[in-house]
Formats: sequence, structure tokens, C-alpha cells
Amino acid sequence: MPTVVDALIEQHLSPQWRGLLHALAAEFEAQLDRDDLRQLMFCVGERFAAEQPLAACDSMADLADAFNARWAPIQWGRVELADEGTHLRIVHYGAPLHAFGGEALAWTPAFLQGCYQAWLDAMGAKQLTVVQAGIPDDGFAIEFHLVRATT
Repeated sequence: MPTVVDALIEQHLSPQWRGLLHALAAEFEAQLDRDDLRQLMFCVGERFAAEQPLAACDSMADLADAFNARWAPIQWGRVELADEGTHLRIVHYGAPLHAFGGEALAWTPAFLQGCYQAWLDAMGAKQLTVVQAGIPDDGFAIEFHLVRATT
């Protein structure tokens, strides 16, 4: 049974891309395993971030504003940040990753992970790592944590 989120995402996706993205995802899944797909999407995210640099940020609020300034014009949702003491929680809402199909939610969020990692690295946080906090159920809210890198 479709949810309200499904309906909103479906309305938001341009019909000209639906078939292509589903076919692309199916072919990727036929050719690559999940780890390779996540790595590919992570690299795509890094490339996207490099082409969309952020303005300098002096606070967590500035950082959230900078992230959202990149996502808003392309209608890729919204991010919220929260300092959890041991990590920075990054929750991205409304990215149109569902366009690749529900099964692709196991690997498409790595695109966002790559973006956030590249942007934070560019700001000097290279000793920190962005990790995904589980596979999203519906793809509407995807959570990441910025943690101290393990060696």
C-alpha cells in the first residue's frame, strides 16, 4: 500500500527519468555487488560535491544552511544537523533516491554519504568519517553520523 511519502516522491519525479533510472539501477545491480554499488555512488557523491563547493561555515547552523543551499535549488530535500556529543547526526529528508527503485535504497544513499564526506573534508574535517546509520525503510529520511575515523 503506497504511503504519503511514496505519493509525494512520485509527484516530484519527472516522468522522463523514471524508466531510465529503474533500468539503470537494475543493470547496476546485475553487474555489481552491493559494496561496489555503494562505492560507486560514494564516488559520484564526491564528484558532485567537488563541483558544488560550500561557502565557509562558522557554526553548525551555518553548515546546515550551506548544505541546504546546495540541495534546495535542485529539489533534493533538506538536511538537519544535531550534535549528539559523540558524533554529529546528519539527517537528510526527501532526497529522490526512491527514483532508482526501492531495492536500490541499499546502495543509493552512498551518494549523499560521499557528498557530505567531501564537503566536510574540504572544510578540514579529514580526520572524521561520515557513516550511514542503517538502511532507510522508506528512503525519505536517511541518517548519517560524523564520527572520528578509525584506523
